Amino acid sequence: MTTATPRTFRTPPAPTDDTTARDSPASARPPLPSLTGLRWMAALLVFGLHVNNFGYFGGTGGRLVSWAFGAGATGVSFFFVLSGFVLTWSARPRDRALAFWRRRIARIYPVHLVTLVLALVMAYTLANQPRPTPKQALSNALLLHSWWRPWWQTLNPVSWSLACEAFFYAAFPLLFLLLRRLGARGSVVLGALSVAAILVLARADAHHWWRYALYSFPAARLPEFVLGAVTARLVLLGRWRGPGLEASLALAIIGYFLVPQVAPGYSATMCTIAGFTLLIPAAAMADLHGLPSLWRRRRLVRLGELSFAFYMVHLLVIRSAAPLLGTKPHFGPPAGIAVTATVFTVSLGLSWLLYEAVERPARRLLLRPLRRPATQPDRAQARQEAPAAAGD
Repeated sequence: MTTATPRTFRTPPAPTDDTTARDSPASARPPLPSLTGLRWMAALLVFGLHVNNFGYFGGTGGRLVSWAFGAGATGVSFFFVLSGFVLTWSARPRDRALAFWRRRIARIYPVHLVTLVLALVMAYTLANQPRPTPKQALSNALLLHSWWRPWWQTLNPVSWSLACEAFFYAAFPLLFLLLRRLGARGSVVLGALSVAAILVLARADAHHWWRYALYSFPAARLPEFVLGAVTARLVLLGRWRGPGLEASLALAIIGYFLVPQVAPGYSATMCTIAGFTLLIPAAAMADLHGLPSLWRRRRLVRLGELSFAFYMVHLLVIRSAAPLLGTKPHFGPPAGIAVTATVFTVSLGLSWLLYEAVERPARRLLLRPLRRPATQPDRAQARQEAPAAAGD
């Protein structure tokens, strides 16, 4: 997603009909830095979940961490909704599917490949690390491993969500075409169907023989992505009527702490989907109207830029420390805080390195023009199309 130095934006003229929204170039849409800041908070929830799962804290500290981050897996659901919103917001109406897929590969695959290699090195050098079969490694490299439950946690476990994202990217050109043909009412109907699908899948997941089967299955997570795309479409049409940022954040927090009341796994999505679906467009509207937003602050936006690399590397850091720290060490508060701070600092440092040395340069390399430089008669057209390259 495009980010910028936090500032106040004036609201552009809101599209009042489908044609205006359909033909509006992505380059004419302002960036939404609050969404980048929120991205960091979602990554932090997932980090806290893994700190809890690895048992760094014991006693009262452990119970407090479990209370705060036991539902941290819902941060991935937030990523799915956010992805649908951002891709629809930055979509180029006359874009070709191959060009879109090329940009998405350039966005996620270099970091995925580097962390995959790191996970392979860890598997063959650290004690008590599961070694993948060739098929598991290949499916992980191709982002297909979430389609087969026994493979979804191989190598870098967090990459299962990238396999879901890869499926979303494959479906997005068709989804975007559908959204462009739907008016506001049609988009609302599509969003309602997505919510209904989530509720049905959550009930199915609660049955013993389905338990956990849907959590990582890409097709089951598609409704969350569609909801994000629908809300972005309504914002573009000037038809979004959701609550403000504070109320949406409150609903998201309430839903987050309701998660322990339902069966673990996919069912947690049922608790948080309303809050997340309202929070993302509310943050976008705050940026568009220049309303106050904590998430637009410079440091949070910078951390949001690092969030993808942080998400991809933090669990590898936690795993690499396990032989030294032991299995579920249950430290007291001082030691637990020190260990968590150390793991966090190392993860953040590596995420900065991945972002600056891998993510950004690889994206520039992969997105270099495939054709020869424009000739003199084509320069005017090239100048018109150039701003669109800054999108996404």
